[in-house]
Amino acid sequence: MSAAVYDAGALGAAERHDRKLWADHRVRLEAGVVPLVLAPVVGKLSGSPRQANLQRLLRGCEIIPLDESMAHAVGRLLGRSGTVDIVDATVVTVAVRRRARIVTGDRRDIARLGNSAGLRLDIIDV
Repeated sequence: MSAAVYDAGALGAAERHDRKLWADHRVRLEAGVVPLVLAPVVGKLSGSPRQANLQRLLRGCEIIPLDESMAHAVGRLLGRSGTVDIVDATVVTVAVRRRARIVTGDRRDIARLGNSAGLRLDIIDV
């Protein structure tokens, strides 16, 4: 099983206790694949300390910070694509760098971002 980057849609599905997302997450962990979550995605979804399902999911994930190098790469992607969603662009940038799939609830925006920048993305819908 290949690496996976979870976007906000995946984290939202976890919080809603989506059975398919949780089953896929478990399969990844059992295969030794630690899903990746970007710090801006966590920020977008962390609205309350009571989000038990979200906290439980994040314990099994690697949280990737947005450092200066990544921020520049994200900015270049936004410039090439003509889009403005920094969170989606961060997810795409990390997925490309890590050769990972993107687990998303927003295929259209992720695919549009990748296509307009000439990137080939492997997208899994939640």
